[in-house]
Amino acid sequence: MAQSYWIQTEDWHTAGEPFRIVDQLPSGSLPNASTVAERRFAILKTPNHPLDTLRQQLCHEPRGHSDMYGGFITPPNDSGAHFGVLFWHAEGFSTACGHGTIALGYWAVTKGLVKAPEGDGVVDVVVDVPSGRVIATVAIKQGKPVQADFVNVLSFQLAKGLSVEIPSRGVSITADLTFGGAVYATVDAAQFGLRVEPKNANQFIELGREIKKSLGTRAHYGTYDCYGVIFFHEDDESADPVRQVNVTVFADGQIDRSPCGSGTCARLAVLFAEGRLGAGRSKLIHGSIVGSTFEGDIVSEEKSPIEGGAPACIPRVRGHANLVGRMNFFIDPEDLVLPFTLR
Repeated sequence: MAQSYWIQTEDWHTAGEPFRIVDQLPSGSLPNASTVAERRFAILKTPNHPLDTLRQQLCHEPRGHSDMYGGFITPPNDSGAHFGVLFWHAEGFSTACGHGTIALGYWAVTKGLVKAPEGDGVVDVVVDVPSGRVIATVAIKQGKPVQADFVNVLSFQLAKGLSVEIPSRGVSITADLTFGGAVYATVDAAQFGLRVEPKNANQFIELGREIKKSLGTRAHYGTYDCYGVIFFHEDDESADPVRQVNVTVFADGQIDRSPCGSGTCARLAVLFAEGRLGAGRSKLIHGSIVGSTFEGDIVSEEKSPIEGGAPACIPRVRGHANLVGRMNFFIDPEDLVLPFTLR
């Protein structure tokens, strides 16, 4: 886009993780494609695509920060959804985002895009995302949203107990691979003698990068590469419901403040494969590195799309979102300071 322009955003956070929503895109910037997944692919394969340039402007400093997250609202794939969304972060465009879907549920109800009950009740906000069609079931009390359940796409364990070399530590650890709208490696932090606490955040970032590099193409599933590494700890494996604390390091060293929505789905799929929970049986209380929580369970048990693979499930994650502010950003191509991040 050769000319300067203003762009309006509405900023939310879900359990501490930011989500910046842009519902009015610059004229002519949306790829001419029929689905959200195709639009994402078109942006990725087009150098200096205007929406990629806008992503960088809104995500990186000085308008954002290295761990920023957001979404561009698009038309849905068809009339079965209310709208579509292109999720973005500091490294590009992701295929899934659970905390963002929860925020979008609140946003759609608050904006009146989806009509909510006037008193108490629930309403489904149906969203097309690159990995498929997801739902934010928003609970309403006295006309206001109070919580949302993110119902994800089919999720399942891809591999169990993969050996991963960690050269910086001179050790070999094991990781499980899971698909929850994106591919995650999940790792028990005890293998490094660590607990999921803020003081260990930088160690998790470096270890996450190293694990992704060591896994390489082993962590690929179809067109999906390894999006994130989930580190978790659990103090009592006999507890019911299951209680774990995790931190998800996604993209290139970005750290999720929330318990991670699609990452929680990945953990649910692992726990389901281990037989620790199932549809209507137990749930996961999933803590984050900043102390916020999601509550996850399994809606239904399904057949794995992988021949001989672990059973699949439709997971559900409950969380809360809050409005942060409404922003009006000036995007100026003549600004000599390019978007940057110092980490």
